[in-house]
Amino acid sequence: MWRSFASNGLTLIIVALIALAAAVAWGRNEFVKPGPLAGPICLQVEQGASLSGVSRNLEERGAITDARIFRIGAEYAKRAGDLKFGSYMLPAGASMEEVLAAITDAGKSTCGMQLNFRIGVAKSDTILSERDLATDTFVEVVRFDVGADPLPPEYLAAVDDPALAFQITVAEGVTSWQIVDSLKKADFLAGEVEAVPAEGVLSPGSYEARPGTERSALILEMTTRQAAVLAEAWAGRAEGLPYDTPEEALIMASIVEKETGIAEERAKVASVFINRLAQGMRLQTDPTVIYGITKGEAVLGRGLRQSELRRETPWNTYVIDGLPPTPIANPGAEAIKAAMNPDTTDYVFFVADGTGGHAFAVTLEEHNENVARWRAIEAAQGTEGETGVQGE
Repeated sequence: MWRSFASNGLTLIIVALIALAAAVAWGRNEFVKPGPLAGPICLQVEQGASLSGVSRNLEERGAITDARIFRIGAEYAKRAGDLKFGSYMLPAGASMEEVLAAITDAGKSTCGMQLNFRIGVAKSDTILSERDLATDTFVEVVRFDVGADPLPPEYLAAVDDPALAFQITVAEGVTSWQIVDSLKKADFLAGEVEAVPAEGVLSPGSYEARPGTERSALILEMTTRQAAVLAEAWAGRAEGLPYDTPEEALIMASIVEKETGIAEERAKVASVFINRLAQGMRLQTDPTVIYGITKGEAVLGRGLRQSELRRETPWNTYVIDGLPPTPIANPGAEAIKAAMNPDTTDYVFFVADGTGGHAFAVTLEEHNENVARWRAIEAAQGTEGETGVQGE
């Protein structure tokens, strides 16, 4: 009889284990298979929200089939405590696994409203956008100059929304003074910047922020990022470059950044200046002259005068030999890479070609022909007096 009881008990245990394994397999399949959403939705996770509340909301909106399975899956993945508040776009057919990743991974809002505070070379502006779920793109709601224009009602209505995503975008070639001056105008930031950082040490790019983010914290993040970019580029630099320190390479990168807006030209422009240094020529680059006039605190907004090209300043490379004493802007990563790994060319001259790019030349004769073409373009456009010429 005891053998019969033992046999029956063992059978029940085996059956229970099989049932448990089947239940686990079913639950796992439910967690990873495509979900029931027929179209994308925007899910808002409030600050301090619980996984239980979010899972019920997801089930009520038809984004998941079972809130309990969602919670179990989050616990099993050790993500139950990783909820990030914000607004998240959940695409059609998103699995529970994909939904969990969306609301716990980066914490960056992917739908709802987004505020992008852009710091540019000529000016700063702010764009308030809202994600269009049908096209999966952000559509501009309003654009304004936060330092000059009256604050639009769309911005005033959205700025206190805890789900509003804030982004600060710094363009390549902006000076340190311009960055600090612009950050002071961003009313959603807090704190002071005690001093303008050295030129060139701030990394252009995009930075996440929140209302109350310290301006000094953003400056520190920009500085840290630029230092890492410079160190990596210096470690992988080509041999035989005329730089004794990474800081000298940063100066060259800033000149390259200001000389061309064409990405494919950066390494070629860098080669021109490398060749000039190798041949004992002066760099003769207009942006350095402009920096000597403005100190990076304004946009010149006109062509250079001959008197300014002859004026002695530490940055006037028509007058001084070699590199100027400091960078003339904050170069981006690609300009830094170009300065560290320039193209191998024989070019020592270049001039604007009227397309936004430049015509390069090895000999003065070729250069003069390119200059003549540029002068004809200037005359046709009525812009005579803007040099656009390097090495006349």
